[in-house]
Amino acid sequence: MELEAAARSDGGRVRTRNEDAYLLRPEKRLFAVADGMGGHQAGHLASRLAVDTLDAEVETRHADVRSLADRLVLAARAANRVILERANAERGTEGMGTTLTALALAADRAAIAHIGDSRAYRLRNGTLAQLTHDHTWVQGQVAAGRLSPDDVRGHPYANVLSRVLGMEDIEDADRLLIDVIPGDVFLLCSDGLTTMLEDDVIADILASDVPVAERASALIDAANARGGVDNITAVVVRIA
Repeated sequence: MELEAAARSDGGRVRTRNEDAYLLRPEKRLFAVADGMGGHQAGHLASRLAVDTLDAEVETRHADVRSLADRLVLAARAANRVILERANAERGTEGMGTTLTALALAADRAAIAHIGDSRAYRLRNGTLAQLTHDHTWVQGQVAAGRLSPDDVRGHPYANVLSRVLGMEDIEDADRLLIDVIPGDVFLLCSDGLTTMLEDDVIADILASDVPVAERASALIDAANARGGVDNITAVVVRIA
């Protein structure tokens, strides 16, 4: 499998610190985005610990996709322990947390592990599909039938997370197995991108006929042009 991958991260126009982190390891076919909790202490540390732990824990060589999915989930569990241990041991880091959305590729399949409200998308033949499910209060209300999907964007509790790394006794990260074909474009991103841009805008940028580094930069620029109210990170992977 041949691929082209790039990542861009920006603090946005409002935040004083970028608490996002990303992992770009095309040689391992391993990618991730983590969004440290804004408003919590040391969110930037939590996100960096998450992606560094993922990189250290996940060996992708000679692994089938199901094994990769298991390794991603176990790595997320390990990252949660690392974050909690650091928060308990180091003053000023209490309560830190982070999302984590990770992608690993194996032959014609992909494995995703996900916790929080960062997202994974796939663009195929011009159609954008959100692959992950946000772990937020409002999405829980949608699942329970108390809110409609149209109520989510702009809801005052839209950013209230129900699951993040850095919490005691949380459920494991969600695990997904999906097929991959040549031409697929994957996007991993923090919510600083998705709260600013509608899906059709994201799809148009991902479908553009330019190198993926330029697509990632265009996503960041578009989110900033719409206000850039949060940190913005985009990892773009194109399957050749």
